[in-house]
Amino acid sequence: MKIIVQMDPIEKLNLLGDSTFALLNEAQNRGYKVDFYTPDMLTLDNNILYADAYEILVSTDPDEIKKKSPAKRVKLEDYDILLMRQDPPFNMSYITATHLLETIQNKVLVINNPFYVRNCPEKIFVNKYSQFMPPTLITRNINEIKSFKDKYDKIVLKPLYGNGGADVFYSDKNDKNFQSIIEYFQNISDEQFIVQKFIPKVTLGDKRIIIINGKIAGAINRVPRYGEIRSNMHVGGQATVTEITEYEKKICTALSNDLINFGLFFVGIDIIDNLITEINVTSPTGIREIYNLSGNDVSVIFWNELETRLK
Repeated sequence: MKIIVQMDPIEKLNLLGDSTFALLNEAQNRGYKVDFYTPDMLTLDNNILYADAYEILVSTDPDEIKKKSPAKRVKLEDYDILLMRQDPPFNMSYITATHLLETIQNKVLVINNPFYVRNCPEKIFVNKYSQFMPPTLITRNINEIKSFKDKYDKIVLKPLYGNGGADVFYSDKNDKNFQSIIEYFQNISDEQFIVQKFIPKVTLGDKRIIIINGKIAGAINRVPRYGEIRSNMHVGGQATVTEITEYEKKICTALSNDLINFGLFFVGIDIIDNLITEINVTSPTGIREIYNLSGNDVSVIFWNELETRLK
């Protein structure tokens, strides 16, 4: 099987906890040929999509991805599977890549479906399942935000297209910097931003559940550092072993049909105190932490499901 991966430059990856590394390592173990390219190397020529790509070799102990050969121009429709695995920001470059990948969808299995990656932004798509969410506002209207804060007092504000815990702020009735936070968000972008009721039990953890082909594949709990409300591992959150509750299974079941129908094969959902806050469809993480804590190898489940799908 021929695999090609669209991802960030190898030099920028933190391989110790990188889910893409785990997926590529398992692909190589199965004897697949694995190439990679970065999104800036895409070229649409006469409606044929090319990329300057490298064949890679994945090794462990230490974790390493090596380029086996110089870059060569390849036709993306010649591959069996294309994994779209670059991290956000979800900007115009990201959106352009999804449009380009749509041109090969009838010839190559693209994971995840680029149309729905583009049209299911992680903090907007989740609102389709608002019955499972904390009270949430998407706006940049200052009067709406003040009314929301008056109603719930303790709130969290975060950018609509942010990632990794960046620019997440807590505010309550005693916050003298509230107006400055609003001004900050209004100045950094023209988009609406997220205002959400604060969930106090975030201190006990933010659960990441991995869903593959509509089915639960594994989970970890990410516990914030003392004094923090952000549980993202990028900002010091600690991954711990967890169990998936019956109610959390109910949430996953409610999402399952849409994820399958939309071609969102590999997804990570975030749940705090039985409330879903995000549906990560761009480049979900957590595979290696799940394996290290429980021995559950999600990368094996990933490729088993894809092999079954291609039969």
